[in-house]
Amino acid sequence: MSLEQTIIDAIDKKKMISFEYHDHQRIVEPHVYGIKGGKKSLQAYQTGGTSSSGGLPQWRRLFTDEISNIRILDQSFPGKRDYPSGIHSSFDEIIKLVE
Repeated sequence: MSLEQTIIDAIDKKKMISFEYHDHQRIVEPHVYGIKGGKKSLQAYQTGGTSSSGGLPQWRRLFTDEISNIRILDQSFPGKRDYPSGIHSSFDEIIKLVE
């Protein structure tokens, strides 16, 4: 399964995903998959793993061309989560949005 299809399936099923990003293992709730500035990206709520900026849980925009070793986990999440601004970070085009 492609990276894009894995992200879309995880959003559809409200399943957590795990992957490597910038030499850190991340565990996230995938919320919005889309295009911003010509690059595909994922707006996700990171609940586990590590990051260089620390401070979990935390909202993250992750560029999908920098994601590797992605897998869908058995763990589900309840669905939409409030974003500090009240809306998800802007996208030029939304491919998939958690319902």
